[in-house]
Amino acid sequence: MSDLHDSYSSAGFGGKIGFGKRPAVIIIDAAKAYIEKDAPLYVGSEDAFNGMIALDRMARAANVPVIFTRVEFAPGGADGGFFYQKVAALSLFQKGQPLAEFDDRLKPQSGDIVVTKQYASAFFGTTLASTLNALGIDTCLLAGFSTSGCVRATTLDALQNGFRPVVVTEACGDRDPQVQSANLFDLGQKYADLKNLDEIANYLRSLGQV
Repeated sequence: MSDLHDSYSSAGFGGKIGFGKRPAVIIIDAAKAYIEKDAPLYVGSEDAFNGMIALDRMARAANVPVIFTRVEFAPGGADGGFFYQKVAALSLFQKGQPLAEFDDRLKPQSGDIVVTKQYASAFFGTTLASTLNALGIDTCLLAGFSTSGCVRATTLDALQNGFRPVVVTEACGDRDPQVQSANLFDLGQKYADLKNLDEIANYLRSLGQV
């Protein structure tokens, strides 16, 4: 792995974006479909889910906005296009399906913003960018499921919409450790800064918010 890092570094990848002054936490698709062990999309990453819970509590203690995303399709997936056609498991997110709901251990609270989406990125076809701009947010602390899918897509669009993307490594998960590792590496080299929970806590303390 050190050789790989060296190779990317010598090619000019892996620069640092840095934190801004106004962060928001974005928890991506923390639905029962990924969390419950008997669900078809169960990720099997309890550590990541616990990391999301820790990040959520940390943000609230620091008065940092917490934004949740969720997936919801019309019956039959009419608004899901080819994405819905490509991934049959997305039928679990049709309106009214119980596995599309949030787990009681991590769900929006009064006053939280919830972004409903049909595609991988939380920015595509939603008001997320304008909402963040209205709040004066410059830094997105990103967590959720899955790292290779909706976390990755949202991270890329955060960058492309002019926000500083920070992927919280302990608070995102995927179906396979190798997929998780590969996607975190690629995100860190090209699109985002990677930070653990301790580093996020130190960042919030540096803002005088905890």
